[in-house]
Amino acid sequence: MNQTYGRLVSRAAIAATVMASLLLLIKIFAWWYTGSVSILAALVDSLVDIAASLTNLLVVRYSLQPADDEHTFGHGKAESLAALAQSMFISGSALFLFLTGIQHLITPTPMNEPGVGVVVTLIALVCTIILVTFQRWVVRKTQSQAVRADMLHYQSDVMMNGAILVALGLAWYGWHRADALFALGIGIYILYSALRMGYEAVQSLLDRALPDEERQEIIDIVTSWPGVNGAHDLRTRQSGPTRFIQIHLEMEDNLPLVQAHLVAEQVEQAILRRFPGSDVIIHQDPCSVVPREGKRFELS
Repeated sequence: MNQTYGRLVSRAAIAATVMASLLLLIKIFAWWYTGSVSILAALVDSLVDIAASLTNLLVVRYSLQPADDEHTFGHGKAESLAALAQSMFISGSALFLFLTGIQHLITPTPMNEPGVGVVVTLIALVCTIILVTFQRWVVRKTQSQAVRADMLHYQSDVMMNGAILVALGLAWYGWHRADALFALGIGIYILYSALRMGYEAVQSLLDRALPDEERQEIIDIVTSWPGVNGAHDLRTRQSGPTRFIQIHLEMEDNLPLVQAHLVAEQVEQAILRRFPGSDVIIHQDPCSVVPREGKRFELS
């Protein structure tokens, strides 16, 4: 799984970097030719795209390194750090777009040849949709937080390019302030996306538990297993592609240790079949000590 994960995530990061570099060159020409502030907004966003995608590429490769003596749980948290760094990059670009939009709203500047901007924006829109489609497929296969953050970024680019097309069309008919208004709207949306991305990254770094649906699946697997009378103290988190799952099983007091170990091994394999690549730790408790043990399940 880790090899497939690494291959797909690396390819997604490389594809994003190459696409962002290509779009940057196209947008530099379009901005120079038209003077559109919306295209300038897209140009700045492409600069951020390149920085973010390069950061992703480097961090993802680091996060795929196996565990070592100093990082016994692996390097998966590097993905969350990459997502947090991306949110900072994106917030900076959103602030720049907002300030530029205000300036052009106060002193609107007519565009040269809006038709060129329309063609360039259409090319950027198609290329970005192709990239987002590929990234969505990779996220579905890997659940990579870094690729998901990159995908959310490029999804905002799709909306940005659509807004730019509308702004260029309105400018064609002399509504020059529309260009600045759309730049403001794009900046606000990008800032919102960045804050949401940063929140998710911080939650991962703080070891937020797995989603309720996944924890409920773990509970259902464990409590339905023959020889298990109950369970408690389910603790979960995720680092990169790896889920960490800890749980206490409740068993009969007179169950032989070897048999209790065998049941725990079977439960572990059942969890791994549902969540491949997970790190599962199971502790066996006799039923008589359960009232003194930890927290029982609150999920239904």
